[in-house]
Amino acid sequence: MIRSVVFSATVFVALITTTQAHKVWLRPSQTSLSGNDPWVTVDAAVSNDLFYFNHFPLGLDNLVIIDPNGNQVEGQNQSTGKYRSVFDVQLKEKGTYRIAIVNQGLFASWEHGGQRRRWRGSASDFASALPEGATNVNVTESVGRIETFVTNGAPTETALEPTGKGIELIPVTHPNDLYAEEEGTFQLLVNGKPAAGLEVEIIQGATRYRNSQDTVHVTSDDEGKIKYTWPEAGMYWLSTSKSDSDTSIPNATQRRLSYAGTVEVLPQ
Repeated sequence: MIRSVVFSATVFVALITTTQAHKVWLRPSQTSLSGNDPWVTVDAAVSNDLFYFNHFPLGLDNLVIIDPNGNQVEGQNQSTGKYRSVFDVQLKEKGTYRIAIVNQGLFASWEHGGQRRRWRGSASDFASALPEGATNVNVTESVGRIETFVTNGAPTETALEPTGKGIELIPVTHPNDLYAEEEGTFQLLVNGKPAAGLEVEIIQGATRYRNSQDTVHVTSDDEGKIKYTWPEAGMYWLSTSKSDSDTSIPNATQRRLSYAGTVEVLPQ
């Protein structure tokens, strides 16, 4: 008998949308540093409060770190505990690093043997998981990006170049050059093209100590751009999602895209 399978926390997290209470995030110990070979430690979690580990660790299977030269580097000292995952990044190069969890997979459901089955995993494993004779098969592709940005010295742009996959946030204002009471501008892309009409949630951290989330909603314009004036210094979480039928996986009829990013706003 075929049973339902959840392959990893990273695949599950890719399916989380902004309509759910839990939030997925990466939080670096610092975002702007200087010196020879400085380090940052990054927490990765799924939580109810920003940025506190009180629900579930974020898997690191699909960790992608791009250095200022556009090369992929490894996260070091990786560990996963009860409520969070953690890893270190050595900033050997001067400039900006893009640190992300990039998930791509699918989830499916079908009827077989008189029962409804559900399955999550990779596209390459789906064919062997689907039993012969299955009916009413529904397949949805999922693409999710969870990221943050860290700079050693002066900010640079190379690591911020789009990949053309899923939802991406492309800085007009550099993500490590944000200041309280100043306006920041970003552009949202879907498959490398400007995405108009995406609603972005912006929430300042430390929600544990507020009576409300104080969520701000900003919608991307015709060029895919959003603008927001940061009210005060702190860590902020930006999130958006989208569903469409522009799938890249055979048999998939729907695609779900999600994005969550963490930026730090510094005092004037």
